[in-house]
Amino acid sequence: MTSPASGAEGADPPVYAPAPQPASGPRSVASDATATSRSRRLDLALLVIATAQLMVVLDSTIVNVALPHVQRALGFSGSGLEWVVNAYAVTFGGLLLLGGRAGDILGRRRVFVFGLLLFSAASLLGGFATSQWWLLTARAVQGVGGAVIAPTALALITTNFPEGKERNRAFSVYAAMAGAGSAVGLLLGGVLTTYVSWRWVMFVNVPIGILVAALAPRVLSESARRPGRIDVAGAVAGTGGVALLVYGLSKAATGADGVSHWGDVQVLAALTAAVALLVAFVRIEKHSPHPLLPMRLLADRDRSGTYLIMLCVATALFGLFFFLTLFMQSVLGYSAIESGLAYLPFAVGVVAGSAVASPLVARIGARPLILAGTAAVAGGTFWFSRLTENSGYAGQLLGPLLVTSFGLGLVFVPLSLVSLHNVAEKDSGVASSLLNTGQQVGGAIGLAVLGTVAWTAVANSVRSQAAATTAPGAPPPASVYHHALAAGFSQGFQVAAGVALLALFVAIATIRVRRDELAGAAPEPVAAGQRSAETREAPAAQAKAASPCRYC
Repeated sequence: MTSPASGAEGADPPVYAPAPQPASGPRSVASDATATSRSRRLDLALLVIATAQLMVVLDSTIVNVALPHVQRALGFSGSGLEWVVNAYAVTFGGLLLLGGRAGDILGRRRVFVFGLLLFSAASLLGGFATSQWWLLTARAVQGVGGAVIAPTALALITTNFPEGKERNRAFSVYAAMAGAGSAVGLLLGGVLTTYVSWRWVMFVNVPIGILVAALAPRVLSESARRPGRIDVAGAVAGTGGVALLVYGLSKAATGADGVSHWGDVQVLAALTAAVALLVAFVRIEKHSPHPLLPMRLLADRDRSGTYLIMLCVATALFGLFFFLTLFMQSVLGYSAIESGLAYLPFAVGVVAGSAVASPLVARIGARPLILAGTAAVAGGTFWFSRLTENSGYAGQLLGPLLVTSFGLGLVFVPLSLVSLHNVAEKDSGVASSLLNTGQQVGGAIGLAVLGTVAWTAVANSVRSQAAATTAPGAPPPASVYHHALAAGFSQGFQVAAGVALLALFVAIATIRVRRDELAGAAPEPVAAGQRSAETREAPAAQAKAASPCRYC
């Protein structure tokens, strides 16, 4: 999308810049070859971006199937096990704004490659972990790498693909990776855990990250570097606030002894500090000359709506993967690979939903797809709350898996498009990072809240059943624990369905973007000061069709 920085010798033009054509006469052989080369390079660019996104999203879930094995190897408690997921999600979500801003200032391709290398190094270290803190630290550093990769990958789509058909296709593939990557991670995690070791759910990222980092400079155009500074204070306040909020919520669950911890000093201190830091973050961003979160981005109702919708949908999605995986292995007795295979229809549903949404978004607009998708996610998640310890796969699991995944596929494509609609090119990195922030922060906070609800219900169920069926001092039978897990997870799914329903209401109230605003073709990018008289004198209707602030 951007032209090369002024005065940068040897800088490549945007990859989608059309080759000059003769004023008359048939298309030359050279121009055909140029078009073919351009198309091939765009395909390779999309492959690099999609693979990076797949790796980042895959890592959010690949460890889920291995959680019981990680717990036995490193001695995690039940509630502590959530932090194997949340250590990644908190740093990922908390630093996404910083990652997007760094890409805008330093160059998106350069920062993208750095993130890939950091992610790969952290994965290597995590695979060798011999203690809980070692693994959690590696997961947190992986989250830092992911926070750099995700926003720059999405922004590189706007840098390398012209608006219209080609960009919509790129967003469709990106969205499919975002959705299907979660299910692929569960399947791959099951295979690696069963046939090799849980450590390979970490090691598998290393060769992928290094290969993508090597290819990126060859096929991706660099964005222009923007003046400015990185808002370190805002990054510290935002990330610390989210981390303490998740910590406080996760520690509040009722223990096995039936004692609620909402009144504990540790919980109250964490939640109070979280609120203080998040308030400080807002104040810092309002007064900073170089904010991580320019408040002007939230002034657009459609864009703000997409962020809230993603936050709500991610709450349901993270809770679904975490609790459904534990349910299948701990209650239904599935092995790690059987749990992974059980998620295959989920991947199919997300890809199918994304494939349907991509052409429809230009025909019917984003609003109908977002409404239908969020309704499907809410319905499918509530369907999961009907599971019991006697549920079967075909009768009780397959249906909600397909409904929920198809709804996610419908949602991801239009959310990606609307979140970057009418955004100045200089802000596209931050705007795209906010969408990912909603996903990761919503997932981390959601898992903490749902975990508190679910584990409290499990503890209460075990105590009540044991008091009625077990002799004093004797451990309860496995059937008691299985029933308690089913009952507790059911309550968690009900809360998740309510949050997904809230996403539907947010979509009804906020999404108003017209379909023609998402289907336009981008004008040829030109260097500053080089616009032709014809372009400068274009009528107002043409200017409205191609929003000029995107190419300034």
